[in-house]
Amino acid sequence: MKNIITAFSVAAIILSTASCGKKNTGGIKNIKTGSGIEMVSLPGGEFTMGDGTDAHKVTLSPFYIDRYEVTQDMFKKIELPNPSHFKGDKNPVEMVAWVNAAVYCIERSLEEGLIPCYNEDTWECNFDASGYRLPTEAEWEYAARAGSRGKYFFGDEQKNLKNYTIYSKNSSGKTAPAGSRKPNPWGLYDMYGNVAEWCNDNFAADYYKSSPSKDPRGPENGKGRVLRGGSWNDPEDFFSSAARAMDASINDACILRDTIGFRCVRRAE
Repeated sequence: MKNIITAFSVAAIILSTASCGKKNTGGIKNIKTGSGIEMVSLPGGEFTMGDGTDAHKVTLSPFYIDRYEVTQDMFKKIELPNPSHFKGDKNPVEMVAWVNAAVYCIERSLEEGLIPCYNEDTWECNFDASGYRLPTEAEWEYAARAGSRGKYFFGDEQKNLKNYTIYSKNSSGKTAPAGSRKPNPWGLYDMYGNVAEWCNDNFAADYYKSSPSKDPRGPENGKGRVLRGGSWNDPEDFFSSAARAMDASINDACILRDTIGFRCVRRAE
């Protein structure tokens, strides 16, 4: 069944081309969690989010972010059923509704003795909790840009996209093992392509006009949740650090797609 809005195939919901960011590489380091998952510690800082008339300054607090998209073997290690269409332990998990991604965050938190961020009755997020959650849209873009100033984190040349991205021209019609292409300058893999990634935020096309400048967390309401990064099924013209989309398959198993996955973040200690 097709979703009301196709996440990374409808040009109408794309806000393309990245703007400049303030480079901040101090304090960036790789860490390994209690359950053995690689993350990158980001120090936070100021950057320009969005592009064109939507460009605006944002300042973020430090946070940890998964180095790779959540893979199927990560999903299975905490005894959650693997819903993916394209099976492979090292491939990103897909066919996940937003709620399923939040459940994974809860279970991963409990496995490591951390306090879950999500309330399973309301799905509200406690950003002060020590556990895992989905990234805010601002955190995702900050991590993807990696201090870059161009349309992409590697510059402005679209021809180089193939070196960093699993997309329609090189995907062979399916996902690839996580980390199959080069990482961005901060060591994060598949920030563009392979699977589109859920963010914590509700989606509103005009949110940037009222977004706070410090740690924005999205609008209170929306018809769906934000997706970022694009997928194996998207054309090269889609991709940029600022490209936005949404999907309404928050908890509806009937409209899940094999183009959507996620990665986790956690507040810095």
